[in-house]
Amino acid sequence: MRSLRSAPIPRIHAGGGRVSLISYGSTAVFSELASTYPLKLLAPRIKRDRVAVLYLLTYGGGLVGGDEIQLTVNVDSRTVLVMLSQGSTKVFKVRSVKRLASVRPSPGSPVIDHQLTTKATMQNLSFTIAAGGTLLLLPDPVTCFRSASYNQTQTFQLSSQNASIVVLDWLTSGRMSIGEEWAFSRYYSVNEVWVEGKRVARDVMLLDEEQVESINKVPVRTINDRLAPYSCYATVILYGPLVESIILRLTASYSRISIFKTKVPGDILWSLSPMTSDSGAIVRVAGKETETVRRWLGQCLEGLQDMIGREVYQKAFQ
Repeated sequence: MRSLRSAPIPRIHAGGGRVSLISYGSTAVFSELASTYPLKLLAPRIKRDRVAVLYLLTYGGGLVGGDEIQLTVNVDSRTVLVMLSQGSTKVFKVRSVKRLASVRPSPGSPVIDHQLTTKATMQNLSFTIAAGGTLLLLPDPVTCFRSASYNQTQTFQLSSQNASIVVLDWLTSGRMSIGEEWAFSRYYSVNEVWVEGKRVARDVMLLDEEQVESINKVPVRTINDRLAPYSCYATVILYGPLVESIILRLTASYSRISIFKTKVPGDILWSLSPMTSDSGAIVRVAGKETETVRRWLGQCLEGLQDMIGREVYQKAFQ
């Protein structure tokens, strides 16, 4: 008689995580919720049919050089997953690591040559959304400390045009209270959206302190020089039938903007770009203050309250 054994659970490496959200009647249930240090996942219960909330956290309140986060998320049909964070994602400075470069034997003590290497912080998030499923990725902004190096890749696979997503990807200039403003070494973020196997959007943001030599001897400009006077930049990706009304309202508002020259930059600037598909748009925002951008986003995306409820929505933009 053959014994029945459950399939072995795949091992999760350090910084890894797996999430699966399924529909059970009128309730959204996590069939899998697993993570390893330094990644931490919390799923509080809420009283909302087919809606689940998940907090993406890290032990110690931030990420240090060398940390690698690898998270895969599956969202089933007829479910809505709201992903949040508690406070900004802090990225600490790159740490130097000594590694053994060469060992040369000698009659006396061996001579060991060490080299200092540095490792950037990595975060790779992969999402799969089934037909009729919805993902709302609404974390607090990333804040990179002095000399930090951060690389992020987020991929969204929508199995059908009936799936919907709202993705908020934003960052601040740093710890302005202690004089750190755009003082990090590198920030690299990539967002890709695929629908039915076809890529419909790819948005990349690269901020790098390294300078390319100029033939015309243009003076060196730091990240701060290039981004001033704004201290917060945000990208919002919207796609799918459940956010169509928000896209239409933003498109109408953007069409009424008049472009003219001013002596003093405004407190907030924004633009809207349609995707190759008529079902999506990308909004880019720049603001002098993080809270100004937060309030603007909260007003523009307030239509999500009908989907997830006022209480959950306020947690994202309070």
